[in-house]
Amino acid sequence: MAKIIGRKEELQELQRLYESDRPEFVAVYGRRRVGKTFLVREMFRDSMTFYHTGLSVYDDGSKVSTEEQLRHFYHSLQMHDSDADHAPKSWIEAMYMLEELLIKLDNGSRQVVFIDELPWLDTPRSHFITALEAFWNGWGAGRDNLMLIVCGSAASWMIKNLINNTGGLYNRLTCEIKLSPFNLCETEEYLRSRQITASRYEIAMAYMAFGGIPYYLSYFQKGLSMAQNIDLLFFDRKAKLRMEFKRLFTSLYKYPEKYERVINVLSTRHYGYTREELAKILNTPLGGSFSEILNALAASDFIMAYKPIDAKKGETLFKLVDPFCRFYMYFADKALEGDSQYWLHNVNSPNVASWSGIAFEELCIMHTEQIKRKLGIAAVRTSESPYTLRGDEHHDGIQCDLVIERGDRVVNLCEMKFSQGKYEITKSYDMTLRHRINAIMSRLKSTQSLQLTFITTFGVKHNMYSGIVQSEVTLDDLFV
Repeated sequence: MAKIIGRKEELQELQRLYESDRPEFVAVYGRRRVGKTFLVREMFRDSMTFYHTGLSVYDDGSKVSTEEQLRHFYHSLQMHDSDADHAPKSWIEAMYMLEELLIKLDNGSRQVVFIDELPWLDTPRSHFITALEAFWNGWGAGRDNLMLIVCGSAASWMIKNLINNTGGLYNRLTCEIKLSPFNLCETEEYLRSRQITASRYEIAMAYMAFGGIPYYLSYFQKGLSMAQNIDLLFFDRKAKLRMEFKRLFTSLYKYPEKYERVINVLSTRHYGYTREELAKILNTPLGGSFSEILNALAASDFIMAYKPIDAKKGETLFKLVDPFCRFYMYFADKALEGDSQYWLHNVNSPNVASWSGIAFEELCIMHTEQIKRKLGIAAVRTSESPYTLRGDEHHDGIQCDLVIERGDRVVNLCEMKFSQGKYEITKSYDMTLRHRINAIMSRLKSTQSLQLTFITTFGVKHNMYSGIVQSEVTLDDLFV
């Protein structure tokens, strides 16, 4: 088995399920390219009884037919020594053939059946879900040595049709595992495993561009700087990830342009939009289909829904959180200009500095647990969100990167700064900070206190204004 980076909890759970003495029906889902297939295949490489993966869309975006999916399934049956002598005409027949194969191969030991990219099999009018219900309810659920693992990148499909199924598969899953991107620590471990040497500053820069997506990281080349790798993967004329944004949504959704438009709008405002604001900008009705789009994007970790602290009753904001999507939206036009070394030529430019400030804030929010650990409040009940106080005719508005409201009646106002050295607080910025502190303090309960926390790459430079900072978190603290 190849070395699996991170995924300790997931590996322990899969091992527990494998060793159980009952039938197991496991759903693994998560963002495309996050490493779901690799995890399952490597975990069960030596004990896989049957493996099949659905066919994706064609390069031109057209869908694969049910007949083609069935022929491909028949090929997988043959590869595993099935006695079937023809391709199935329906998914019901295909599942009968799978049952016959498993009976033939059954020697009493655990049988692991892995069906990858399950949502792709559910083509229009294919009745795939009905066939899967019949396979599990009528046969699989009675086989104590069967472990059925299904996997899919269309997380919303997995949630709707398996996890929250209200029909024949209601409450049939015995376990669901959502695979998330690597954190910074896991990203560093992965790059080291590939003998790629980089400083934590460089790793953070790469993370801010591509996120903790193993598939993207696998293209990094040793011997190149992170700036060179970013050029190679995105700005080079043959860059492997230049068209990735389009592929992401084409492979997941029936009408990908609708999802891309939401991402495009959310990329224009760091703290996000309400559902009503989004619908107005997109000129789309506030209905079920729009909610499905938002839910699908959130399920795959492209966006997040959050309730701001001190929000109006029922107010929810949606914001873009996928690093690669933000990076694409910010630099796609630059990639088309033809400078294959754009990043090397502009790494210290105002344009990159503007992006990196926002991207670092997102990186920090994705590592809130590490921040809490550094602050010594890992066990304290908290709620976290960006904080926006709209201005009016009497007061200027304020926007804070992150506010942590704690169960011990302390509020951490977190400022995040990405810089190449220690961050220096100037006189004007000190005045801005005091304005923010006073504005938030005026809205706290009398029993609450406020602490200013700075999250920076290399710490805060000591000067006459640095005393306002009560706690610090540095980049190293996020790699824990």
